Amino acid sequence: MGVDMNGLTKQEVVQSRKKYGSNTLTKVKPKSLFQLILESFSDPIIKILLIVLAIKIVFLFRDFDFFETIGILIAIVLASVIGAISEYASEEAFKNLEDATKNNYTTVLRDKKISKILSADLVVGDIVILYSGEAIPADGIIVSGAIAVNEASINGEAKEKHKKVNDKVFSSTIIYDGEARMCVTAVGDSTLIGSLAKDIQTQDTTSPLKERLTSLAKIIALIGYVGAILVAIIYLVTSKDYSINNILYALTLSVTVIVVTVPEGLPMMITLVLSSNMKKMLKENVLVRKLVGIETSGNITCLLTDKTGTLTEGILKVSSVVTPGSNKVKDLSNLNQTLKNEIANNLYYNNSSSFDTSGQIIGGNATDKAILQFIKKPLTNHEITNKILFNSDLKYSAVTLDNNITYLKGAKEVLLDKCIYYINEVGEKKIITKKEAISKEIENISATGVRTILLAMTTDYDPTKSNLTYLGYLIIKDNIRPTATSSVDTLHQAGINVIMITGDNINTAISIAKETNIITSKSDLALTSTEFNKLSNEEIIKIYPHLKVIARALPNDKSRLVKILKDNNQIVGMTGDGINDAGALKLANVGFAMGSGTEVSKEAADIIILDNNIKSITKAVLFGRTIFKSIRKFIIFQLTVNICAMIMAIIGPILNLGTPVTVIQMLWINMIMDTLAGIAFAHEPPLEEYMTEPPKTKNEPIINRLMFNQIIITGLYSSLLGILFLKLPIVYKFIRYSTDERYLLTAYFALFIFIGIFNALNARSPRLNVFANLTKNIPFITIFGLIIIIQIYLIYFGGSLFRTYGLTLKELLFTITLALTVIPFDILRKLRVKDRFKTH
Repeated sequence: MGVDMNGLTKQEVVQSRKKYGSNTLTKVKPKSLFQLILESFSDPIIKILLIVLAIKIVFLFRDFDFFETIGILIAIVLASVIGAISEYASEEAFKNLEDATKNNYTTVLRDKKISKILSADLVVGDIVILYSGEAIPADGIIVSGAIAVNEASINGEAKEKHKKVNDKVFSSTIIYDGEARMCVTAVGDSTLIGSLAKDIQTQDTTSPLKERLTSLAKIIALIGYVGAILVAIIYLVTSKDYSINNILYALTLSVTVIVVTVPEGLPMMITLVLSSNMKKMLKENVLVRKLVGIETSGNITCLLTDKTGTLTEGILKVSSVVTPGSNKVKDLSNLNQTLKNEIANNLYYNNSSSFDTSGQIIGGNATDKAILQFIKKPLTNHEITNKILFNSDLKYSAVTLDNNITYLKGAKEVLLDKCIYYINEVGEKKIITKKEAISKEIENISATGVRTILLAMTTDYDPTKSNLTYLGYLIIKDNIRPTATSSVDTLHQAGINVIMITGDNINTAISIAKETNIITSKSDLALTSTEFNKLSNEEIIKIYPHLKVIARALPNDKSRLVKILKDNNQIVGMTGDGINDAGALKLANVGFAMGSGTEVSKEAADIIILDNNIKSITKAVLFGRTIFKSIRKFIIFQLTVNICAMIMAIIGPILNLGTPVTVIQMLWINMIMDTLAGIAFAHEPPLEEYMTEPPKTKNEPIINRLMFNQIIITGLYSSLLGILFLKLPIVYKFIRYSTDERYLLTAYFALFIFIGIFNALNARSPRLNVFANLTKNIPFITIFGLIIIIQIYLIYFGGSLFRTYGLTLKELLFTITLALTVIPFDILRKLRVKDRFKTH
């Protein structure tokens, strides 16, 4: 391709855009709110509710139950709309995050004139002027000048690469140093970033929660259908009336059983708990893009994490200066004046970074920025007469000042051999006699994962001569985040295997892994990418429990490991910030993109960690586990009430109990069971104790044995209380008698509600103390407090609408006391279960 160094004309720009397209990435059109609402109907519980709703509407016009039908319809609509709105709002928040970084400008040469245009307006053939600190806006080749580029976003390697004329450069990589002109060779979808973006347009994986809910729906449907058939048969056999009207009534009872069996409040509660926790997580620097990402994060068994910016601060800092006498100092103030001035001149003037008028550091690579931040200002005033920029051939940079002294900084391998003198601690120039000891000392320091830069000077600079004076060396490191080690310990405590995958060398990787407690024993393994790729999938699974580090990792290594682990029933979390991470982020069960990462990585992720901190990932795991716990608590509560209602629906006709609960009363009960209880349980607090439990296996059902035990036994006890209350004559010693049983039925309505309230306390805590951590869920206290107040009001002022006629204080206390027995009964059940587990 011929390059016109005067830039494109307006006509050529139009022709190029027509031929090659614009510099924007094609994105999958975001789902509309209506599409998200439609998708929510795929929820397995909602499917059952839709079937029940259809049966009630189509087949049961004879006894059309308006209130019950409206109740089911409201449950379906609320669950669908709330979930859709939350996910839509989440996508809008992400879009705003994108828009904040979208309108980047770039400098181009067009029609022989330099101008600034939007990066999106670039076309193939444009001549772009590249400056230090900018992101390269498209793919191209260098046509003049030279730059140092950080390509970590596409290849994971933190070390900058030096680009000269005819070298290729890629969109979104960052220029650390230098200035150059590039000719654009590819824009938009045709760039390297564009091709990688296409790879992430894959189908999302099914969340563990959805799989568990599907299994739960099948079980509930089976129970409901069996119960429905059973109640119809029992009713027809006991009534001995097989007329069409009676068969239709039996069918009505059957549908009622299905309705009371299905936890219609569950979809809405799940949506509420996901939505409310999404808002809480945002305060913890965790932006949830997809609601299922929150719940899935609580189930991860393995976390594949980057090093830079996640475990470390992502900012290079000069941690110390080591003098020629091997004294390590944090600042230069305590050094001899001569040595101090020479080191300061080297650090300040031999530097590609500078301060702007506002005091911000601009230009240069990350190393020079760290050095300038360390030195801050010169100790002596000089003018620069000559400067040699760092390049990969020389492996050092140099600057000559107006005092004719040349200061050099760079690789030990190049500069130390040329040093014949050193300056001692009192400022005297001496001949070096222990060069090998200095070399070994620097090698040992470098092996701990830090970067070392040797400092030297000369009054007669000649690259062919060995006439340098050794000034010591710098130790530069990307410090471990203060919270990194404790966060890794928390993840280990939670049964999550943490594996660090980094582009750094093996020594640096091992050092960081040991410092952050990723590596804690001799059996832990650290592999290079080469070693990793020599292993078969079966061999990797065999060493997986001990695998802690993959160094010099390539993008394919991440995707391969994610796939292997997922195929072996691991639930994988993956962190990433680069374009090269996008495929693995999309493939993982839950992808955590860093807030400072590339647009493509954020597009691929489920969750964005805004502060890049691994501690925020532990928060995401905790919230995920809290959500799962909250859902389980609500299932215990609702299915306990449902079991009680189903037994009453089956036994009622047999025992000739009539209609102990009216349609209006059932509507109020459903409101408590579904909407209000859903809101209450959705605000359960995240408890640190959840992070001491192992993650749930992929095959673990949503209802475990302990839950099943509580649902069945407490449900049976609650049902027995209700039946005995309605049938035993002794009850009339506490409740006034009337021919129409109005006081008994008023008391029974109160009993049913209060049993539900007290069972809510049983359900929310597995502890013997049902009030444990109750004050941390103010909505729970508020909602159930309001339910009690409203229920008491309905007892006395419900009238014929609610079929309530008031109770005396004695009757009310008797009813509440009877309902309260579900708490000590459940405590005895918990003790029994605890003893059984101890025995086994």
